Amino acid sequence: MDTKSIIAPAAKLEKLGDGYKFTEGPVADKKGNVFFTDQPNNKIIRWDASSGEFSTFSDQAGRSNGMYFDKKGNLVSCADEDNQVWVFDKKGNHKVLVKDYEGKLLNGPNDLWIDAKGGIYLTDPLYKRDYWKRDPAMQQDGEHVYYLTPDGKKLTRVDNNIKKPNGIIGTKDGKTLFVADIGAGKTYRYDVGADGELNNRKLFVSMGSDGMILDDRGNLYLTGKGVTVFDKEGQQIAHIPVPAGWTANLCFGGKDRDLLFITAGDAVYGIKMTVKGIK
Repeated sequence: MDTKSIIAPAAKLEKLGDGYKFTEGPVADKKGNVFFTDQPNNKIIRWDASSGEFSTFSDQAGRSNGMYFDKKGNLVSCADEDNQVWVFDKKGNHKVLVKDYEGKLLNGPNDLWIDAKGGIYLTDPLYKRDYWKRDPAMQQDGEHVYYLTPDGKKLTRVDNNIKKPNGIIGTKDGKTLFVADIGAGKTYRYDVGADGELNNRKLFVSMGSDGMILDDRGNLYLTGKGVTVFDKEGQQIAHIPVPAGWTANLCFGGKDRDLLFITAGDAVYGIKMTVKGIK
């Protein structure tokens, strides 16, 4: 497989919108509309899959970063302003899902993925923010990966041996999880246990990532300098250049889930693919 086989014939990367400060966290709803954040401006923006138009979903977004939709269609986000995890209803009203771990503030939830049971995996690296009102010193004993049980009552650490976890994504069947250690320049693959625990950690590729996504063929897309795509065996099959200093994150959107939607710097981009996202 090569780049041509996953990108639609004659398709080119297009700038869909710009004028933002720093875009992050794209995720598509059931209709293919994409929600993403403009973190420094504290907004969540909605891109309409039918019209291509943009609107503001929330202008009090808790400095949201990574996001994912739950089964009910609510938007769960890594709200970095107060180092929490929030859930937004369809009207943009939010409540706090996670406020701390064992009574101490998290470093700053960065990215998350929700499994079929409703459990939430989240990464918690430390990126000191100029908008924090807290003491910027780390309260936890490191930068870890966590799991919030489906009932939302218990937050546990599932990997405490990572330098700086960032991007995270799981397979549709919930059996496999990928986590990027952007600090060590590595991405790991895990087997997921019955209660959400992570087993059999293996190095998948020697490359870290900010955000990540899987397609319906099981290819893994990593970000940073453009988009780099790896097949199920960890072999690089494609690289998509993006005209920005940093490519932060991506998802599959559009009515047919075949638009690779990319957040990079002050803009968002799209390119038509032959593969699709996982619904």
